[in-house]
Amino acid sequence: MSGIIGKKIAMTSLFDENGKNIPCTIIQAGPCIVTQVRTEEKDGYKSVQLGFDDAKEKNTSAALKGHFKKAGTTPKHKLVEFYGEFADSLNLGDEVKVDVFHEGEYVDITGVSKGKGFQGVVKRHGFAGVGQSTHGQHNRLRAPGSIGAGSDPSRVFKGMRMAGRMGGKNVTVQNLNVLKIDVEQNLLIVKGAVPGPKNSYVIVRKWN
Repeated sequence: MSGIIGKKIAMTSLFDENGKNIPCTIIQAGPCIVTQVRTEEKDGYKSVQLGFDDAKEKNTSAALKGHFKKAGTTPKHKLVEFYGEFADSLNLGDEVKVDVFHEGEYVDITGVSKGKGFQGVVKRHGFAGVGQSTHGQHNRLRAPGSIGAGSDPSRVFKGMRMAGRMGGKNVTVQNLNVLKIDVEQNLLIVKGAVPGPKNSYVIVRKWN
C-alpha cells in the first residue's frame, strides 16, 4: 500500500463522454518529501514518513528542525507515515509527486470531517422527534423521547444515541475514482466528495 499527503482545494464538476455532469474534488497531492525511512532490521517494520506543505522555521521546534535537516529539506506542516512495500523504493530526501497515481484507478481518502458543534438527536442521528404537537405537547418536536426501560434493567445501556458533539472526526471514503491528473501542478481530481473543509489536509492511499 502506498499514498501521498494532499490538501483539499475545491469542488467542481466534469462532463463525461455521454454529457453526464460528474461532481468531483480537486486535491493538491504533493510534492511530498521523504523525511524518514524505517527498516525491518533497525525498527522492526518497514515504513516511509512523508512531509508536506512548508512551515515557518520560527514555529518549528529544535528537535524537528534537526529531523528535517537530516532529510535535507525545509520544515513541513504535515507528517504522515506510510507502511508496506512502498518503503523499498524510496530513500531519505526523495520527492514523491502526484504521478504515483494514474487516471482510472481507485483510491481511499482520509480527512477530518467538518465540526458541527453540539447537536441534538434529530440532526446527529436522524431521529424523527416525538412528532405530534397536539395532546398537550410543548416544545417536544425535536426531543429524543424515552431513553430506557423502567425497573428492569434499571439503567440506560451503553452506546445510547443521544445529543453531543458532531463531526471533527477522522473519516475515510473508500473507492474514489481518479478522473484526472495534472502532473505539472500536482493536482488530483477524484469523483465525489472528500471529508473536511477547503484547505484541509487529506491522505490519499492506493493499494499496490
